[in-house]
Amino acid sequence: MIGRLKGILVSRQPPWLVIDVGGVGYELEAPMSTVFDLPETGREVTLFTHYAAKEDTVALYGFLREQERALFRTLQKVSGIGAKTALAVLSGTSTDEFARLVQTGDIAALTRIPGIGKKTAERIVVELRDRVDGIVLAMPSASGGAVPKDPLAEASVALQQLGYKPVEVARLVKEAAEPGDTAESIIRKALKAALR
Repeated sequence: MIGRLKGILVSRQPPWLVIDVGGVGYELEAPMSTVFDLPETGREVTLFTHYAAKEDTVALYGFLREQERALFRTLQKVSGIGAKTALAVLSGTSTDEFARLVQTGDIAALTRIPGIGKKTAERIVVELRDRVDGIVLAMPSASGGAVPKDPLAEASVALQQLGYKPVEVARLVKEAAEPGDTAESIIRKALKAALR
């Protein structure tokens, strides 16, 4: 399996990319979020990859951020969602925004993503509500840091590591957080609220 590629960006024709790794050109399909954040051709890039082999095709997908690859893989576990729709989701919304839409059950917003109808949006909410925040918040960032710098995200990760479920965490953090709070104060208030 190919998990990561580091090489020179040779070609960018959305959604297709070609990365030269030691003289071998790897053709990848990538979401627009990755395509738009890449440097100009001729520069070195590192992409997280997902290798998919089916009966008659082999495909390689590339992502700048590990959270995107994790969400891409998780989305395909939902009945009726394949790689094309998963790429459309990542092209149409950020991982954090997608997690928020799923947590709040915003079916209308989800159906605005190409390839997702009302029934598919409902399935996504039902099947991913308890898992999507954990994937999005617990993954390290592309810069290598283990925890996001945003106090809300940092507090959410910490509460999940303490054993709280993502749905509980989202509720606790939302109720506890006030503008200007540090992650520590959000965690302290959330834990007090959880014990009531």
